Formats: sequence, structure tokens, C-alpha cells
Amino acid sequence: MVKSKPVSPEKGRPQSIDRKQAFKSPSKTPTKSPRNKLFSTPDLEHASPVKNLCRILSPAKKNLFGGQALLQQIVPPKCNSQRKRSVSMSSSPSLNDPLAEVQQILRQRISQHCFPPLIIGYEKEKSQLYDLIKRTATTGESNSLLVIGPRGCGKTMLISKVVEELLSCNTIRENLLLVKLNGLLQTNDKIALREITLQLQLENTVGDKVFGSFAETLQFLLQALKSGNQNSKPILFILDEFDLFAQHKNQTLLYNLFDIAQSAQAPICVIGVTCRLDVIELLEKRVKSRFSHRQLHLFNKLTLKQYREMCRQYLSLSNDFPCPDFVQKWNQNINDLLHEVSVKDILERQFSLSNDVRGLISLLTYPVCQISSGHPQVTAADFVTSFKFLSNDTKSSMIHGISTLELCLIIAMKHLTDIYEGEPFNFEMVYSEYLKFAKRRAGIQVYEKAVVMKAYEHLQALELIRGLNSSGSVTSGVQALKEYKLMTLLVHPAQLLDALQKYPNCPTEIKQWASQSIN
Repeated sequence: MVKSKPVSPEKGRPQSIDRKQAFKSPSKTPTKSPRNKLFSTPDLEHASPVKNLCRILSPAKKNLFGGQALLQQIVPPKCNSQRKRSVSMSSSPSLNDPLAEVQQILRQRISQHCFPPLIIGYEKEKSQLYDLIKRTATTGESNSLLVIGPRGCGKTMLISKVVEELLSCNTIRENLLLVKLNGLLQTNDKIALREITLQLQLENTVGDKVFGSFAETLQFLLQALKSGNQNSKPILFILDEFDLFAQHKNQTLLYNLFDIAQSAQAPICVIGVTCRLDVIELLEKRVKSRFSHRQLHLFNKLTLKQYREMCRQYLSLSNDFPCPDFVQKWNQNINDLLHEVSVKDILERQFSLSNDVRGLISLLTYPVCQISSGHPQVTAADFVTSFKFLSNDTKSSMIHGISTLELCLIIAMKHLTDIYEGEPFNFEMVYSEYLKFAKRRAGIQVYEKAVVMKAYEHLQALELIRGLNSSGSVTSGVQALKEYKLMTLLVHPAQLLDALQKYPNCPTEIKQWASQSIN
């Protein structure tokens, strides 16, 4: 039997190669470093994956994780003087133009890229949260907590501020690992687990072992965490939009996190942030039994005085600004501005609408964005314009687009409401009042009754007037004619005056009639 010789690639057939020899690197060729530099050390290269992570989580291998670099990526940057000066010097406008640096500082505050200058009203809650995370970071105590409050009350801001204060300690900064998840971004447990491995700098690779499936990755992380002890590095999990994590299939991620926090395994602290008061009812029984049921409720408890003080803190400059003379003049101008009557009135009206920090930031956005070389100071007119943008009345906007006849009908309804002290009216009463006014004024056109009825029905379709139900003055069991159906006006006198001031080409007679009716 004749053996066939291997054919060269030039003749059209590849040579037969042994698979073991193909994947075996030559002895003289330098081996490539692993994909993740975390496990590139020789003592971890041949160990099992679980032991690798356990040794890394232990304090003996703190530097392998690069904890400080990781935390600097996850935690928002500190809003201190060195940060401001380095950023401003990189763009080089601060030394020559202090107004450019003022723009940058204030815009960072209102865009929430740095921490607020002052947190008011949460001293007790801040102390409780600080102690809870500190016990996990220093003594290895596992905890779980839910921070509950309405949107815009400062839940995420408070947690970020507490974490920033804790990381100012060198010991805690070197030990504590931080993982931030958001229910709007991590829509299922597989994406959330991938994000956890990225923030822990694992990148799904441990030596030569690559995890592709969700089950393998989850099993590896759970074994690594469960094989730890009190001496392992603590991990802080912050789950924003916690109620969305409860909607994941089987709640696998929450079950395992709470199970590790409850048992004497690796020290972790799980903090959920949500705005739903019934979030506990969303948890499965097995998840609920492993949760500590520790809750921290935040509510808007700001007073008007504290609201004004917070406004002053957001617009003022700190003493570490490069130009002390400019700081003094700027802060003095802000103090004088907040004592003006118009600004006080606007802050009071905004406080009555929404007393949270988010509403204040929305109010300050327009004045801060107006700061420029041509407009170097914040003025009261900026506050007035900003409040008009925020409190744009939809009914006033609708009145701007109605016809002159429909405007006359609204004024007639307002006149009837004042005469009869808030009693309802019908179409016949409104039409009679309209005819009286039209006949007294020579310049007002008198429309036919059918045309007036059509305009009356259009006002009802716009929901500027509303009909009473059958339990009112209308006879029960009998459908009243549309001319005699009782109606009520849904337009406030202030809204009517505001609409008349902006109404295009409004006749003088109608303005005088409206002012007499309102007065």
C-alpha cells in the first residue's frame, strides 16, 4: 500500500496539520499576555478561576484590581478647586477671562455633572446611610437597603454625596469596590451581569477560561463571592430604578445578591433606589425573605427659606475661585438679586408648584445659559423669562387661537358667572348677553344664532366650558336641549387677561368689555 504524500498549498491542497501542534505555541516564541491584565501575574495564571477572583478580592492583592482607577471611572468627579482649575486651565480661559470659568462652573452644577454645593433637609438620612455603608467598608458587615422617595427629591444625589465622602478616606477607597446598575439600561439579568463583570474589570475572561453564556458567568461570580470571607474586599451595589429589576424573569439577580448579603459570605452592601412605595410587593417570596426590609424614606421637606438659600448656593462662587475680587462682586450681585421683589415672587411661585431641587435647577437653567460677555450678570428679567417658559398655560395658549366671536362668548360667560355668583349658565343666557354687547357697540358684527351656536359647541370641544351631569339642575330622565343645557366656565380670570394681552389684533371694545367684566 502506497502512502500519499502531503501536497503543498501551491498545488491546491493544504497539508494535514495536527490540531494539538497547531494550538501549541513554539517554545522560543514569547507568549502573549492575557486579554485582561488583571490576571497576567504568574501565580494567578495556572490557578482555578474561582481561586483567582477570591485572591483578588482579598486585601493581599489590592493593587491587582486597580481599585482607585476603577472608582475614579465609576464615581462622578469631585467638584473641588483642583478639578475646576485643571479643567479651566486646559481650556485656558480662566486666567484671562474669569467669566468663562463662571460659565463652566455654573453649567456643571445645573447639569448635575458635579455634586451640589449644599444638601439641605436630609441630615438624619445622610447619617444613617453613611453609617450603613461605612460598616460594610470597614468591618465587612453585609447590608441591604431600599431608598424610597418621589422623583426629584434627591435620592441619587444623597447616595453619591455619601459615597464621595467615604472615598475621601484612603483606606476605604483602596478596599471598597463600587458597582452601579440602572434598571433603564440593564433591562435583563444577562445585561446586568455583563455590566457587573465590566465594572469589576473581569471582562468575562479569567486566564484561558472564557465565559460566554449567562449561566456560566453567574455561576462563576456566585462561587467566587460565596467562597470569600470577612477579609475579602467589600462591594457596594447601587441599583437605580430598583422596581425595574423586580420585573426581570425569576428575579435571579436580586435573589442571589440578597442571598449573599444575608449569609456570612463576601461582604456586600445592596442599595436599591426607587420611587414606588409598593416595591416590596413586587418581590417574589424567596427574594423577599432574604431582604433585610430596611427602608429609608426621603420626602421634600424644604421650607421657602431653605429653598432660597439653595438657590443662592447654586449661583454663588466659592472662595477658592482664582479671582477673589471677582468672587466678591459676583456674590454681592447674587445677594442683591435674590432680595428683589420680582425674584422673591418667582421663587415663591415656583416653590408652590414644586419644592424639589429638580424644579429649582430647571428654573436656573435659562439664567445661567444667558451669561456671556454681552450679558455678564444674572438679572431679574432672566428669572421672569425662565418662569414663563416653565409655567406656560395651555388654556391661555388655546385662547390665543380662537376666533373673535368665541372670545366674546367667553367674556359673556365670565360676566354671567360674576352676576349670578358662580351659578351655571346655558346657551340662551350667553347669546342674550352677547346681543346686548353687540348692539351697544357699533363696530361689533352681530352673527346669526346658528353661527353663534357653532362657536359655542367649539368652546365645549376645546374643554373651555363643561356641561353638568344629570344629577345637577337638569331634570333627571329627560334629555335637555343643547340650548338649555347648563354649563360652567373653566377659564380663570387671570388666564383670560393674559390671553387678551397677547391676542393678535384684538378690538378695543372687546378689551374694555373684558376688563369691566373681570373688575
